[in-house]
Amino acid sequence: MENFEGSADTDSPRWFDDDITENSEGGSENYVNDSALPLGNDTTDISASVALSNNNYDRNACPVEPDISFRDAFRDRAYWLVGLLCFQSCSGFILSRNEELLQNHPVIIFFLTMLVGAGGNAGNQAAVRVIRGIALGRIGVSGNLNNSVQDSIEEKRKRDAQNQFLIREFKMAFCLSSVLSVAGFLRAILFRTPLPETFAITLALYIIVFSSICLGALLPLMLKRIGVDPAHSSTSIQVIMDILGVVLTVYVSTALLDSTIGQQLLTTILGSSV
Repeated sequence: MENFEGSADTDSPRWFDDDITENSEGGSENYVNDSALPLGNDTTDISASVALSNNNYDRNACPVEPDISFRDAFRDRAYWLVGLLCFQSCSGFILSRNEELLQNHPVIIFFLTMLVGAGGNAGNQAAVRVIRGIALGRIGVSGNLNNSVQDSIEEKRKRDAQNQFLIREFKMAFCLSSVLSVAGFLRAILFRTPLPETFAITLALYIIVFSSICLGALLPLMLKRIGVDPAHSSTSIQVIMDILGVVLTVYVSTALLDSTIGQQLLTTILGSSV
């Protein structure tokens, strides 16, 4: 018992260390119990070595999308972007069909980029928040539209969180559209825009921002429901609001500036300055 309890550093034989040296130099497949060797961070290096030695290891694989090849990702993104490019050309046709409005009120052209840009930014902001919620698993229910009784607890939790988020975004649309409308009104005043056009631009900006936030919150959920990657909504909302922004600007400006009812309304609001 005294020898067993003595110092291991002075009395124990060195055969244990020699055996480890022989195994490491000879490349033997024998191994020592893991509890005898403090590996520390060496497990990460071992896993990396095993992955590199695997014949099926793809050096070109994307760590974010390991199951999607470069060709498939390229084809999916190219199809989507080309389709959006063709769809975005509709804004040019809309402007060409309203040349008379733009000739009578050319100042509207100078605010088109501000209007469609504000709509795209507000919609993209809302869409990114929804995409993040879907990626984290907090919102985004499955595509099953009925049989809600059979939904799991997790699906019900996501459904409640999704409804709560949409109500919050609806309130946010009211607030942000009001703030941006005031900012757009001040900008038009600083550039000495005539009051009728200023009023039309402000009203169009309010409608554009409000609709863009609502669409930005709904579009990722709709794409997920039909089986399309929700990440495409961030680019789609930009193109949608480019076209919708031009349409809303043209219709609001025509209704307020060129129609009899609109001119009477402006006269009532702005008085003799019209």
